[in-house]
Amino acid sequence: MRVAASALPSTRDAVLEAREALGPGDYQHIIAFFGIDHDAEALSQSLTAAFPGVSVCGCSTAGEIGPSGMMQGALILIAFPHKGFRIHSELLTDIAHFGVERATQAVREIKSRFSPGTERLSRDTTFALLLVDGLSNAEENIVAAINWALDDVELIGGSAGDGICFHRTALIHNGRVEQRSAVLMLVETDYPFRVFKTQNFEPTGTKLVVTGADSENRIVHELNAEPAAREYAAAIGIRTDDLGPFSFASHPLVVKVGGDYYCRSIRNMNPDGSLSFFCAIDEGLVFTVARPRDILSATEAALSELDQALGGVDLVVGFDCILRRLDAESRQIRHQMDALYRKYGVTGFHTYGEQFNAMHLNQTLTGIAFGQRVVPSEA
Repeated sequence: MRVAASALPSTRDAVLEAREALGPGDYQHIIAFFGIDHDAEALSQSLTAAFPGVSVCGCSTAGEIGPSGMMQGALILIAFPHKGFRIHSELLTDIAHFGVERATQAVREIKSRFSPGTERLSRDTTFALLLVDGLSNAEENIVAAINWALDDVELIGGSAGDGICFHRTALIHNGRVEQRSAVLMLVETDYPFRVFKTQNFEPTGTKLVVTGADSENRIVHELNAEPAAREYAAAIGIRTDDLGPFSFASHPLVVKVGGDYYCRSIRNMNPDGSLSFFCAIDEGLVFTVARPRDILSATEAALSELDQALGGVDLVVGFDCILRRLDAESRQIRHQMDALYRKYGVTGFHTYGEQFNAMHLNQTLTGIAFGQRVVPSEA
């Protein structure tokens, strides 16, 4: 596996620089993560020309993570060789109407490319990667449906972003550019790997009940029967006018599911005082205001555990919530996070949401860590 990054503003030049940095190789699949300053159509065409015969997929981001750490507006390429990997992918369109039947059909189609008649794949050697349009409001349904269809195979992934504009995201798949879509990859590998998630918040005793909401569009109008933004601001002790991405990152809202807490993060405050969310919401939902723990120590503990379990990490493909990045910046520890990501070989992108098996999450780092490939017959 090889990783390359380019910060050049020209899309064509960025692709050429990243290709040069990857060097020659027998690549079968490339994943591209790219900033919104790159035109998706031009990027897709340039990647197809630069890597003829190689399957290429990817998505726009809310920020990128490359070999040097966190970036903005860059191009990241992760190249998978033929040796040690078998990768097949499928473009899933119109995901607003995606259900179990379509998920089963898509997963069955990908499985058939590994071996005709294959119904089950081993979770010890196979995992699934899912990239989803982060503005589709459909992540929960598609993640749950695909996870069900995968049986025992673990699922990991992230929701595409466009900086913090919340206007237009893009997914690319073998020359096509789509919105309101997803890309599903099924990966079989000889490399040891671990799927993981880590989060750095803890609940307080402050509760906020959703008493007025537009569930379809993930907008909360009222909390505790008061205007949502005003009630949230009062709960965290700041003025409504001071609400913004950094306060949302520092004071996440969480819900309790099966004994554990999961973030339902705020995306933005609207002019009418309502709050838009990254995750599904509904009236009657009880939020708990949370406070962040030390993001550095929590992340290092998770990565160190992976490193020990794998006997050394070769590469981590990570899906890191944009709110974690904003929180690190507001606490002025971005450089320490960069150093930590470099230490453990983390590459990936900042997301509008993270996928972990059947769950669509916020304010987490999810990902897959690879160890060194060991094949006895080649020893």
